[in-house]
Amino acid sequence: MGKVVFSLLLALPLVTLGASADKKCVLSGSWRNELGSNMTISAVNAEGGFTGSYFTAVTATNKRILVSPLKGSQNSKSQRKQPTFGFTVSWTFSNSVTVFVGQCFMDDNGEESLKTMWLLRQEVGSPFADWKATRVGTNVFTRIKGQNMRESMRSDSAR
Repeated sequence: MGKVVFSLLLALPLVTLGASADKKCVLSGSWRNELGSNMTISAVNAEGGFTGSYFTAVTATNKRILVSPLKGSQNSKSQRKQPTFGFTVSWTFSNSVTVFVGQCFMDDNGEESLKTMWLLRQEVGSPFADWKATRVGTNVFTRIKGQNMRESMRSDSAR
């Protein structure tokens, strides 16, 4: 009996690893980054395209922050379990655009995260000011559980 229990205990991590390896990271849904910005991504279509909305928690402008549209594409040709993607956010409250590229990851506990790098381009008045027009950064997004985008934006705008 002891050998059977011991064998089952040894096999448990392998079964758990196999179960988590079968899960696919899904891009659609609501996400929050480490700065408190929220986004919702629609279902990804057959060609890999998607749309959504983004509510940033940080900005360099004094204007009121508004929800901004996003449009992107996921590399779905390979049907990978941890797909790469890219999307553009055209900010509705400033003269700037941000492009994000990243990958959707699933950890051993089944938790999803989006590891991204971004470039923000703001409008400048002349070619001589071009040196200060582009910013670069990274963000990690985690899935928002049990809360939809409107509730999330309402709680953020109340701050």
